[in-house]
Amino acid sequence: MGLQIHPGNAAAAPPILTEPAPPVSRSKPKKKFLPRRARDHSQQLRVGYQIAFLLMNVWLGGQFYLWVRQFEVAGSALSVARPAGVEGWLPIAGLMNLKDWLVTGHIPSIHPAAMFLLLAFLSMAFLFRKAFCSWLCPVGTISEYLWRAGRKMFGRNFRIPGWLDIPLRGLKYLLLGFFVWAVAGMSAGAIESFMHSPYGLIAAVKMLNFFRFLSVTGLVVIGLLAVASLFVENFWCRYLCPYGALLGLVSLASPHRIRRNAEACIDCAKCAQACPSSLPVDRLVNVRSAECTGCLACVAVCPAEGALVMSLPQMLESKRKRQGLPAWAMAVGIALLFIGLAGFAKVTGHWNSPVPNSVYQQLIPHADSVQHPMP
Repeated sequence: MGLQIHPGNAAAAPPILTEPAPPVSRSKPKKKFLPRRARDHSQQLRVGYQIAFLLMNVWLGGQFYLWVRQFEVAGSALSVARPAGVEGWLPIAGLMNLKDWLVTGHIPSIHPAAMFLLLAFLSMAFLFRKAFCSWLCPVGTISEYLWRAGRKMFGRNFRIPGWLDIPLRGLKYLLLGFFVWAVAGMSAGAIESFMHSPYGLIAAVKMLNFFRFLSVTGLVVIGLLAVASLFVENFWCRYLCPYGALLGLVSLASPHRIRRNAEACIDCAKCAQACPSSLPVDRLVNVRSAECTGCLACVAVCPAEGALVMSLPQMLESKRKRQGLPAWAMAVGIALLFIGLAGFAKVTGHWNSPVPNSVYQQLIPHADSVQHPMP
């Protein structure tokens, strides 16, 4: 305690007791402790899958082209086997065969690979959201690298206003609805008849010829989509892809979701900025949207340990440290579903269509004249 005496009448003035001033602290205020996250490898894994699947499709396309050419060129000495994997580009045939199988209980003999590949991609959507779109789809891969190139060229990507974005997103569901309506209206007998028709037998050849002999209209449309993808993230996937719409609807039933722990979140909004589907991840607890592709881009940029994970519901409810689904486990699951279902189809003899080369020799050279059997 300090003693102070007032000047003047020192004898009469009582002593005044005062507290000494506390020492001034020179230390900086403590910042909120932010646990350091372990290094995230999800995007490297995803890019590896994208490149591998793109190269596989290029190889399949090249082999399929050579297979077609051996029937088009008289006296060709080529002897190339038909790659059934090319039927992954026939999702409507896969959907038709899936209905035929569910109705009759018999696996269709024409384009069976299309059905098994569709089942593999639907299974991925159920377990890992729309992982096919962001991890495997060649069109999705090209679309992603287009908008990344656009971001480097223009310094940013552009977002369509919400009042226009929502109705545009509905276009892919309208396209999906049309295809589902068309397939639903076909009986199992009608599906089998279509598949065994000349058009059905060479449906993959018709698809190849569309790109081989691209019309001016087709070239303009593809060019416009490519330009739009430079400016808007995943333009085709976001607004027009019916396949993605189907997988998105299936993914709504997935037990796995991106989940945000509000207590661990530091509100940096990096997750929302990184989301290629423009979802407000930073304001959600569970990302339930059919637009989520399971790309894990939001999880990869999150700086707060345990704030954002892909997980099952019971994992989030646990009081222990939340790790969620590791990216490597998701990568392994995707590979097992793809290889497992394709391998099962091959082992059981339901991968290749049992069409003799003599039939292809009659149809392929005149593919342009083969008409769709349905009005």
